[in-house]
Amino acid sequence: MKYLFFSWLAVFVGSWVVYVEYSSYSELCRGHECKNSICDKYRKGVIDGSACRSLCEKDTLYLGKCLSAKPNNQTKVGEQANLPDLVSLVFSVADYNKDGLISLPEARSTWALLQLNEFLLAIVLQDREHTPRLLGFCGDLYVMEKVPYAPLYGISLPWVVELWIPAGVRRSMDQWFTPSWPRKAKISIGLLELVEDVFHGTFGSFLMCDMSADGFGYNDRHDLKVMDTHHIVPEATFQKAMRERRCDTEEDCLYGADCRTSCDLTKHRCTPEVTQPNLAKACGALKDYLLNGAPSDIQEELEKQLYACIALKGSAEQMEMEHSLILNNLKSLLWKKISHTKDS
Repeated sequence: MKYLFFSWLAVFVGSWVVYVEYSSYSELCRGHECKNSICDKYRKGVIDGSACRSLCEKDTLYLGKCLSAKPNNQTKVGEQANLPDLVSLVFSVADYNKDGLISLPEARSTWALLQLNEFLLAIVLQDREHTPRLLGFCGDLYVMEKVPYAPLYGISLPWVVELWIPAGVRRSMDQWFTPSWPRKAKISIGLLELVEDVFHGTFGSFLMCDMSADGFGYNDRHDLKVMDTHHIVPEATFQKAMRERRCDTEEDCLYGADCRTSCDLTKHRCTPEVTQPNLAKACGALKDYLLNGAPSDIQEELEKQLYACIALKGSAEQMEMEHSLILNNLKSLLWKKISHTKDS
């Protein structure tokens, strides 16, 4: 009887937890329908009272109060972030049914999602054509536009096969299933523009800490799309993390896949300044991609500019003029070659 009782208790408690969880999501997803019905009558003067006033007027303050948590938001987007503009942007997304009001369920759902760094960055970059569109959300779930072609280049092979393929052969194989060169040029321009967007933008400066092909894709128009914003981090967050990290060798100062700083052996602490800017890593990722099949009349100049780009060292802020010059020259060279084609 004792075991039977505890078994029944476990089933009862588990069922209750599932019910409560489901009910909370149902409220978030259906709550605005009930609220809109009541508030229409409240605004027309059919009904009145403190409960209606609280529901129909004060609920919009919930998200605003949450977003006013300035230190938390600046950690997520950067010290130079324009917080009033960010709040306006978040409000426009939170108003999912576009009725000009933020209901309590909409506010709760948006606030839950804002705790996810990738969701906040998706909002910050939503007006850039290189970020998939946010299609909808409910509770702490959201749906993004599908990116039809990913990764940016390369083919997926079983790990057993990978072990037997020389690196040079593997790089050649990665180029077998890529688009025509003019389309590759357009996709590459998209990556360069993304680098431009995340460097000292409206909401601060960001570092791209995984520049591998798996992190990017493209659509039918050959517009570059970011597949995952987990690897895009505020520079302030990166610098804080590196200052606190102990190191004995340079290898200890790696953040993400490829954001590195140097190790100060006198203090055994990582330095806060990144050794290679976003642009240098982007050019490294694009080198083989762009040079393979490049038109003969720009092959030499393109190679020269790519290697100059890869050679960039230190943070982009320290060499802003050189950074901008190399970026603009590379974009101009590619645009000039494809501007007269349908691929542009």
